[in-house]
Amino acid sequence: MAEVVIPYKPREQQIVLHETLDNTRFVVAVCHRRFGKTVAALNHLIKHAIENPLEAPRYAYICPTYGQAKRIAFDYLQKYTRPLNPEINISELRVDFMGRRISLYGADGGGDNLRGLYFDMVVLDEVGDMNPKIWNEVVRPALSDRLGKCLFIGTPKGANHFKDLRDNAAKEPGWALLQYRADETGIVPDEELKASEKDMGPAKFAQEYLCSFDSPVEGSYYAALLNALAPERFKEFSRDDLCKTFTAWDLGVGDSTAIWVCQTSGKEIRLLDYVENHGVGLDWYVNWIKKNDYTKAEHILPHDVEVRELGTGKSRKEALQDLGLSITVCPRIGVDDGIQAVRRMIPNCWFHPNVKQGLDALRNYRREYDEKRSVFYDKPLHDWSSHAADAFRYLAVGMNQTSSWGKPITPNVKWIV
Repeated sequence: MAEVVIPYKPREQQIVLHETLDNTRFVVAVCHRRFGKTVAALNHLIKHAIENPLEAPRYAYICPTYGQAKRIAFDYLQKYTRPLNPEINISELRVDFMGRRISLYGADGGGDNLRGLYFDMVVLDEVGDMNPKIWNEVVRPALSDRLGKCLFIGTPKGANHFKDLRDNAAKEPGWALLQYRADETGIVPDEELKASEKDMGPAKFAQEYLCSFDSPVEGSYYAALLNALAPERFKEFSRDDLCKTFTAWDLGVGDSTAIWVCQTSGKEIRLLDYVENHGVGLDWYVNWIKKNDYTKAEHILPHDVEVRELGTGKSRKEALQDLGLSITVCPRIGVDDGIQAVRRMIPNCWFHPNVKQGLDALRNYRREYDEKRSVFYDKPLHDWSSHAADAFRYLAVGMNQTSSWGKPITPNVKWIV
């Protein structure tokens, strides 16, 4: 094969990243802002593709959304593959060359667009902003038959599943961890770092430039409250069926459905279990309830459970009742008031390890951000964390109406938090 020269001169730290990827199957790289992770990752995909002896190699660079993939990576992908005379497909964000293919994807929709594909290597960029299932249920199986590699890159955004991947990479065979702090790499000048810390504040600066997972996600509704809880609030505890048991559902139509399970003892709210799925009928969730012996719980569902479907003439409330569940309809109040109900409830909560997926979602549930104006909207961002957060909100509101642990909600009251 003729020598191919790519117009890319890696920095010292990027060379270490490439060497690690050459010798390790799964690599987690925690990178400070302006490290050059996107350029390094795309160039490694190109290099791996050229050297791959297998038939029809396939590669994927995945961002949290399709728009981000197009905005952040596609220009770079075209630039660095230009010496290979690629066939560029703009509508599908992919380049083909020498029988190889590199495609850009968004993780929106839970990764359904990736199911059934195979890959020789995948890059997950800002994996902390993606549904955790993207790795476990979509990407990992797509790498299996060809023993593909995966690079996880990103900047910390609180103690979420990216932190779990970081911690796992530090100890698991076949994994490697690389961490790049701005005060150690020398990529960003010291004077610029000092100015950035002054403008951003110490917490945000530590997150963006010093790779700290301690700061809550910016714009998060609940992360600071969760971080304030004592460590023992996140350990295993025993189920006690003498306690009152509740489930709270966020019902999706053509989307994910999420269910929290909790037990109450005095003012303690013990989050015992959590499940989330999509593409299955109500009977799947009822079977999960029955299998785990939560049938006798009080099942709290949103107000739209009473809407009748045109095809059957029955509401989902009636369908669930026919399947043997006792349904309580959550009162309809504004999202802001529901969020305040959750904030009042969190100091009384205990979280079993079974609810890790839901807990990660609560930490990531945040306001929508306007990148052009650099301001947060006063409304939640709808992403992978929304279903768990909505179900938790129904739990807080519904339990307020049915139990005595707290005072009733007064709608439209503004709270200082």
